Amino acid sequence: MNKKKMIVFMPAHNEEDNIGGVIARVPRNFHPQYEVEVLVIDDGSNDRTVHAARAAGADHIVSFPHNKGLGAAVREGLKQCCLLGGDIGIMIDADNEYPPEQIPDVLAPIIIGRADYTFGSRFKGHIQGMKLHRRLGNYTFTLLQAALLRRWIYDGQSGMRGFSRDAMENAVIIHDYNYAQVLTINLVRQGYRLEEIPISYQVRTKGQSFIKFRQYVSSVLPAIYREMRRPVSKKRKVTLQMHRDETSI
Repeated sequence: MNKKKMIVFMPAHNEEDNIGGVIARVPRNFHPQYEVEVLVIDDGSNDRTVHAARAAGADHIVSFPHNKGLGAAVREGLKQCCLLGGDIGIMIDADNEYPPEQIPDVLAPIIIGRADYTFGSRFKGHIQGMKLHRRLGNYTFTLLQAALLRRWIYDGQSGMRGFSRDAMENAVIIHDYNYAQVLTINLVRQGYRLEEIPISYQVRTKGQSFIKFRQYVSSVLPAIYREMRRPVSKKRKVTLQMHRDETSI
């Protein structure tokens, strides 16, 4: 029996101290119907991120010639998952904050057909080491997404997300700096089913986050505004619902 393909992709910028440990912990044989491959999107690293990823067993590495931004890296990751024949994809940050051991949990709703898009939700699970200002920032941007989408969301900034093939093919990330808010708004407005799964989370102990609050706000808020003004195809929503109705019969 030919197995389906599940691709774990990691956007990475200067993560030589962390990425090898993350790749080594990715579960490779947790589902009998899927083979698992690891894809790294190297966002113009100037350290030994690529060497560390290759040594740890990454199956595919795509490198940008210079740093483009996390949004650009995630966009490329979704694209490459499709080109590599992925039936399901999951993104996980390369900074060792998110638990690769919980990849099966985050993907379970997609595998059984209950969801198209999933978060590993820190605020439904356990958090260790997050400072107050980061908590408040996460709460603020998550509440903004919830208000715009008119549905409750617990962790709109999560760096661990699962995707069905259809969601990967149709996701749109409209800016290069970041992806978290615009991607969720885009997919939910298209009619894709979102589910959040509790995970454990521990703030990084090595390396440094790229996020600078002022730059984050000045980049993300205009992108959210542009995404909300983009037209949503009613035909797309109807097609998704018809497909679900057919598969539930």
